Amino acid sequence: MLNIMLGLIGTLVFFCLNILGLMSMLPLYITSPLLFVSLLFTINRFNQRKSFKGF
Repeated sequence: MLNIMLGLIGTLVFFCLNILGLMSMLPLYITSPLLFVSLLFTINRFNQRKSFKGF
């Protein structure tokens, strides 16, 4: 549960940084990969917790 909350908070923070990047206050080539990685981490955590382990 902690990883999911960390991913959601990270996504929100990096989304705000990406908005600053779109306004040319930060470099967009730095903020966009950070947002992508945080979204990837969050989606991975949501998909991994209810997986079938086998018999």
